[in-house]
Amino acid sequence: MGDAERPAILEVRELVVRYGSQTAVDGLGFSILRGEIFGLLGPNGAGKTTTLSVIEGLKKPVSGSVSVDGASPIHAPLAVKAKLGVQLQASSFQAELTIEQLARLHAGLYGLDLPRRALRDRLADVGLEQEAAKPFKKLSGGQQQRFSLMVATIHDPPILLLDEPTSGLDPQSRRQLWDRIERSREAGGSVLLTTHSMEEAQAVCDRVAIIDHGRLQALGAPGELVAMHRDDPRVRAVARGDVTLEDVFIGLTGSAIRD
Repeated sequence: MGDAERPAILEVRELVVRYGSQTAVDGLGFSILRGEIFGLLGPNGAGKTTTLSVIEGLKKPVSGSVSVDGASPIHAPLAVKAKLGVQLQASSFQAELTIEQLARLHAGLYGLDLPRRALRDRLADVGLEQEAAKPFKKLSGGQQQRFSLMVATIHDPPILLLDEPTSGLDPQSRRQLWDRIERSREAGGSVLLTTHSMEEAQAVCDRVAIIDHGRLQALGAPGELVAMHRDDPRVRAVARGDVTLEDVFIGLTGSAIRD
């Protein structure tokens, strides 16, 4: 099925979000197709996390709309929560509980009654069956990330939101997480991820949106964006050798360091 025939599972239309007098998202629009891994790229303060907050229903926009598999986070928040799996950069699990207790707790939030064997199978799938009785705080960073992704997908949501999912991971853990993201897509799911790693975006994303100051700067497959912008003077000015996605990103968003 070609892209023109694949329905969108998530649509963001003319989104505007403000914090007081500051506009964090300014007319942003994009859509994610079913079975697509989509990257939302931007420097610090570009509006990525705010956009995710609106999609999750945690922040109400000034104007514009979001549709998650046909449901609005404003008008049907429970329906949207059931359709989303969310892994945030900073996990907020109760550190003293064991990961088996945490997994059962989160399954219960979605009305799932997982038999012990089924739960152990899920933990085994992310290499954590032997850690089932260990408190979350005792897991390594890579183990915590794998557990967070397992919990985010415990109810088999049609779309995953991943905020900097591989931040702080070693290369082996990062590659394992990429494999799990790809398996989620192969099972029919869609993924929206934010990342500062252009290598990650190029390796796992079908399409990416580059945003800055809450506005869309570029949208397309990573290779297409490189081809489209390779002769842009802003990109040529920062490129060293062959133009890369990182060169396009810096050329369109500037080289100044953002806090």
